[in-house]
Amino acid sequence: MSDIEGVYEDLEADVSLEEFREAVEAKVEQMGGLADEETAAMLVAHEIGESEVGGVADIEPGMEEAKFVAKVISIGELRTFERDGEDADGRVVNVEVADETGSVRAAFWDEHAEAAVSELEEGQVLKVAGRPKEGFSGVEVSVDDVEPDDETEIDVTVSDTHTVEDLSLGLSNVNLVGLVLDTGSVRTFDRDDGSEGRVSNLTLGDETGRIRVTLWDERADLATELEPDATVEVVDGYVKERDGNLELHVGNRGTVEEVDEDVEYVPESTPIETVEIGQTVDIAGVVRSADPKRTFDRDDGSEGQVRNIRVQDATDDIRVALWGEKADVDVGPGDEVALGDVEIQDGWQDDLEASAGWQSTITVLESESAGDAGADDDGASAGLSAFADGADNGDEQSTTGEPTASDSASDTDDPSDGEELEFTGVVVQAGNPVVLDDGETTMSVATNVDVGLGEEITARGVVRDGRLEATDVF
Repeated sequence: MSDIEGVYEDLEADVSLEEFREAVEAKVEQMGGLADEETAAMLVAHEIGESEVGGVADIEPGMEEAKFVAKVISIGELRTFERDGEDADGRVVNVEVADETGSVRAAFWDEHAEAAVSELEEGQVLKVAGRPKEGFSGVEVSVDDVEPDDETEIDVTVSDTHTVEDLSLGLSNVNLVGLVLDTGSVRTFDRDDGSEGRVSNLTLGDETGRIRVTLWDERADLATELEPDATVEVVDGYVKERDGNLELHVGNRGTVEEVDEDVEYVPESTPIETVEIGQTVDIAGVVRSADPKRTFDRDDGSEGQVRNIRVQDATDDIRVALWGEKADVDVGPGDEVALGDVEIQDGWQDDLEASAGWQSTITVLESESAGDAGADDDGASAGLSAFADGADNGDEQSTTGEPTASDSASDTDDPSDGEELEFTGVVVQAGNPVVLDDGETTMSVATNVDVGLGEEITARGVVRDGRLEATDVF
C-alpha cells in the first residue's frame, strides 16, 4: 500500500481515491517540491476534513471551504452585471439547496451559472464545494465545484409555497400564504453609509403557526396598506434569526400582496392560571375592561404610551399592558383576543401582569373560531368560548360581556328602574361593569371597585336601565 493510499484509508470523507490522488499531486506541485507525497497527502486530508460538514446547518461564514450534499429546492433567474475593468458581463444564479438540517443559498457564477439554468432541476441532489460567506439574506455559498449525486437520498420536500412550520434559517425564495394578524408602522434609521433606511413589520399566521415578517425600504409601506384578517402571499422572502426566533424578511426583490385564499389560524394559548413570572407566552380570552391610553416621558425625553386591559379565559384573568403602538389597537370590553409573545411580569399589588411590547401580537378573533383556542392538557378549554359556557344555568351573554334579557331567572321579578337594591353574588365578570351571579340571577353592577373573579361580594345602590349603580361594594 502506497503512502497516499495509507492516508486515504484513514480519511473519513466523501471523496474517491482518484480525486484524492489528483489533489495530492496538485499540492506537491503547489509546494514546489518542498513536500513529498506522504506530507502532501496529510495536508490534503486535513483540508478535506476541515471542509466536510455534517449538514447544511453546520455551514458558517469564514470557513475556507465547505463540502456538503444537498437537494435543489428552487432555481433563481440568471442575472448579469458589469465587472469593474472587464468587458464581459458577469453572470450569477442563486439556487436554494437543503438537507434535513436546513437550507442555504448557493451562488453559481459565470459558467456554473449557465449550467445551472440549463442542467439543474428541482429535486436533484448535488455534491457542492464552495466558500461560505455572509450574504444579503444570511449565509450563502459561492460555488466552486458541483456535481450530481444520484445515490444519496435527502428527505426534503420541494414545494412552491411554504407553510410557517416549513421555514428554516437561511431559506430564501420563500413564498408563503398567511392571515394578517398584526401590523406596525414604518420606522426610519440611519445606515453606516449615511443613507436612510426604512423598515416595518407585520405578523402572519397559518394552520401551522405564525411568523413575524420584516419589510425593508421600498416594501416597508406595505404594512400600512394591509388590514388584520386579510389573506396575503409573501413572494421571494428569506429567513433570518432575531433574538432566537425565525423571521421572514422581504427586500426590494420580494413583495407582499393580497390573495383570495382561505387560511385558518387557530392560536394555541396558555391557560392564564398557569403563567409564571419570566415566561413569554401566548394567551387568549375575552377583554373584560380597558383603561384609557396614558402617555409618559421617557428618560431620553421622548414620549411613550401605554394602555391597560384585563383579559379573562376560563381559568383566570390578567392585566395586560399594551406599550407603544400596541396601545393604539382598537380593542375593548367584549372583544375576543389572542395575544402572542407577551412577557409575564410582577405587576401592581403583587399581581401578575402581561406586557405586550413591539415583539407581541394582538389579534381580535372571530367568536366562532375563537372557542377552539387554548385547550389544556386535560382537554378542558382554556379558550374564549369557555367563559361564555361556564355558567351553570347555560345562559347566553351578549358580545359586550353584559347580561342579556335571558340572564335573569324566571322565578325573580326584574328590579324596577330607580329601585334601591342590595345584591350579593359571585363575581363572574371583573372590570366595569362587574357581573354578579347568586345562583339564580345575574346582575350587572356599575362600579370602579377592583374585584377578582370568583370573589363573593355585596353591592348596594340604585337600579338604572337594568343595571345596579353601586354606591357601596363590600
